[in-house]
Amino acid sequence: MQYAHLAVVMPAYNEAEGIGGFIDEIRSAVAPLADRITFVVADDRSTDGTAAALAGIADVDVQTQPANRGHGPTALAAYRAGLALSPDAVVHVDGDGQFLGSEIAAAVRALSRSGADVVHGVRHSRTDAWYRRVLTACVRLLIATFVGRGVPDVNTPLRVYRPEALQILVNAVPSDALVPHVHFSLAEVRAGLAVRYLRVRSIPRRGTSSTGTMWGRVSRPSLPPKKLVMFAIDALREVWSWSLRPGAPLRALALEAPGRVPAPDGSRSS
Repeated sequence: MQYAHLAVVMPAYNEAEGIGGFIDEIRSAVAPLADRITFVVADDRSTDGTAAALAGIADVDVQTQPANRGHGPTALAAYRAGLALSPDAVVHVDGDGQFLGSEIAAAVRALSRSGADVVHGVRHSRTDAWYRRVLTACVRLLIATFVGRGVPDVNTPLRVYRPEALQILVNAVPSDALVPHVHFSLAEVRAGLAVRYLRVRSIPRRGTSSTGTMWGRVSRPSLPPKKLVMFAIDALREVWSWSLRPGAPLRALALEAPGRVPAPDGSRSS
């Protein structure tokens, strides 16, 4: 079950406090599974020294983005950079460190053992604010209504892909997409890709702030930030336009199941 090369890609914005320790934890957990591991961090123009915190680490490639564009475009940039390395598998996880290294390793093992095209880490025990959990539940219901089946965690940031499947998805989704993982999840279901769902714990964001700085300053933590509300509206419009409405471009996306490629142990998956 040994991979020759594993790429771990992560978008990051103002994660200087916790990202170094998170990478160390992932490296330690995943090292027995791969001969070589490369971390690709797409830094979304952080203002707290995130890139500097990772400078000089041999297996970490920090790619500072030309402009601050938000999580979706930065995640896609991280995916593209990881695919350019021609790895055997690509792991995506956000730089805020809300997963345990041991469970990331479990997702990597599940990809090989199951012969799946992608493994989704389905979050439980989430410590996010109530409004983020409600938003996730609403999106899950919307997806089930239009697709005919539910996706347990449609926007999970913890995913492990076979490169052949990922390349098709990345090529199909606009580079400025706000919620590429939602589009990915829908395309995977409709195309009949082999998706393995693995329950993983969601832990608090690493660092002194539990909310981070993505949504700006939150004056009343019990209420959703205005920036998040506006983002959710724009994201729903995007999902409708690109993936849900009749004639949407991604509804017609036909993926040739890439699971027939050789698995890392030399056997052929089906």
